[in-house]
Amino acid sequence: MDKNRFLLYSTVFLIMGLSNAVIPVLPEIAAGNHGTYGAFASSLLFSGYFIGALLTMLPFGFFSDRYDKLKFVVLAILLTFVSGLTLLLAQNLYILVIARLVEGAACGAFFPVAYAILSEYKQRNRYIGEFSFLLNAGLALGVALAGYLAQQHIKSGILLFTCIAAILLVTGTVILAGRSPPEKKRVPNPVNRPDIGNIASNFTNSRYLRIWIITFLLFGLTGVIIAFYPEYSQDFLSKTALGISIAALYVSAMITNIVAGRLDLKYNTMIRVGIIIASIGTLFSIYYPILGFTLIGIGSGIGLIGLPVAVAHMNIERGLAMGTFNTCTYTGLGLMPVFTGIFLGTLGFETIFIISAILLFLSLFLKDRLKSEA
Repeated sequence: MDKNRFLLYSTVFLIMGLSNAVIPVLPEIAAGNHGTYGAFASSLLFSGYFIGALLTMLPFGFFSDRYDKLKFVVLAILLTFVSGLTLLLAQNLYILVIARLVEGAACGAFFPVAYAILSEYKQRNRYIGEFSFLLNAGLALGVALAGYLAQQHIKSGILLFTCIAAILLVTGTVILAGRSPPEKKRVPNPVNRPDIGNIASNFTNSRYLRIWIITFLLFGLTGVIIAFYPEYSQDFLSKTALGISIAALYVSAMITNIVAGRLDLKYNTMIRVGIIIASIGTLFSIYYPILGFTLIGIGSGIGLIGLPVAVAHMNIERGLAMGTFNTCTYTGLGLMPVFTGIFLGTLGFETIFIISAILLFLSLFLKDRLKSEA
């Protein structure tokens, strides 16, 4: 394995592990020094991470086409370490939200670069599958370890991944310092200033709109489930059981990533199958958390390979294309819990889960206009 892939694989495990180490203890962390807490406060702390990511995906994706991509990876590790340290030391809710925004910015610096690099390999389906496997491995271990270690100290999981970030920051700096300078690339915009009109057209272009909508809904549904399930299940699941249930989502996604990444499947087949399985899994999760979360993991795992492969077929600069894809991913993860949280008091948890599943299923009927670029 070359050093670039090693650093990408290690970093995605770290970033995802730290991000999910917060999930099992969201209500307690959101409470802070306050006497009470609510679902909205928890969702704000949850969504701060994704809002930070979606605000930075496009700028980092744009500049990654123009500058040394590996430097963005090391920057992402640094931001992750800073956010983890802040989450450990801070008690104020607003400072914690800022820390989550910084953690999200680390994702913004990392994911467009990571997908752009991996999509350039000949075996991109396999490598994206392996990358997605480690992504979900980090998420699974982050939530499971944090749930278990919370019995000793509420922030033990965060401490663990912050220490890993410190080690990986040193490793990444050494790799960056020891390699040959990359060749300078010719780019269509020598001024290195974003063309806002061109970037905006990527979202509204009818050939790409189907992929952006599906990405938003698939990962937005996952965000809704994970953000609200700790509050929804607090009367019938322990912290350990909650951690195991959510971890089932990531473990099933990990297995799916490896298997689907090695099959010769068209991206549209993977996307459609992922939508159906994730929609069904959401409905099951209402009463059968482990089964439901497992199906959601399988569906999102297939989608997490099919969608970036579809994006790689678009006639857009690779870094910018992956930045747009990840912006849609984190828009769904970050904003769908906030939007649905507004109606939580009126509709209730179960109705919110059902509506989210229906919206995702309806995306099956969107017309595919990307075939000409495949």
